[in-house]
Amino acid sequence: MRTTYVAPLTADTARELQRKSHSFPAPEPASPPVKGELMLVGLDLGTSTSCLKAAYAGSTDLIVSEIVPTVVGYAREGIVEHLLPGNAKVLYGEPALKQRVYLRLLHPLQNGVVQDLAAAQDFARHLRQLLNPPPNVEVRAAVGVPASADRTARENVSAMLAGLFARVILVPEPFLAALGYRDETRLSDPAYLDPVRNSLFVDIGAGTTDVCLVQGYYPGPNEQVSSAFGGDEVDRLLQESLRRQHPDADLSLPRVRELKEQHSYVGQAEGPITATIVLGGRPGRSTSRT
Repeated sequence: MRTTYVAPLTADTARELQRKSHSFPAPEPASPPVKGELMLVGLDLGTSTSCLKAAYAGSTDLIVSEIVPTVVGYAREGIVEHLLPGNAKVLYGEPALKQRVYLRLLHPLQNGVVQDLAAAQDFARHLRQLLNPPPNVEVRAAVGVPASADRTARENVSAMLAGLFARVILVPEPFLAALGYRDETRLSDPAYLDPVRNSLFVDIGAGTTDVCLVQGYYPGPNEQVSSAFGGDEVDRLLQESLRRQHPDADLSLPRVRELKEQHSYVGQAEGPITATIVLGGRPGRSTSRT
């Protein structure tokens, strides 16, 4: 699961980032939106999980706060009618994972960037529907991208979101995290350590690990590093280790990920981890220090 914190941006911050970041703006409205007519959205598109938050401009109250597995499931050809909920042809997120035996599952993002544009566009439309704003509300989005995303990767995210928002800005995920952790009420306190002033942010996601040096300004290429190693690779290494220890256990990657998320921790191990898995077709207990 990606650790980046995505916070709704204020209108002033959004305008500043709009000036400095890649965007695809819609025509300017005749007059500036007033409170209640402008919705600001924070979107962290993760390889494994995406985070969506939204608030009206000028308000700190979230009206949408969702964490959605980044997966799209298309009904298999010839599936029996009404087998899927609502007889759906496409499912997203957790419902898709629950019904995966009946679906062709696609993960739109790999290593933090768009891998399947068509599936990514379907997933983005689903996220947009979760916002469900009134017809008169303009919706703008700040979207996190890997720290060293190149031009092609950024253009693919733009294509993924095209037509869904009035304005979109793409922001390096660690820099977005620095803005989110900033406590603006304490900026006048000499003892306060402003994370935007001089910080090194590390964002560990499913597909990538991103590092960004934040020194009070929008970071350039030299302040950003991205490594294609994250939680997905950890899952594969765990799966290989478990197979060596338990050759008669055929654990799928989703099951390995589930076990990891249930039992993972930070710090010194206090003892072995015990979990129930299927061994040779029968439930059994597995104890491991993997």
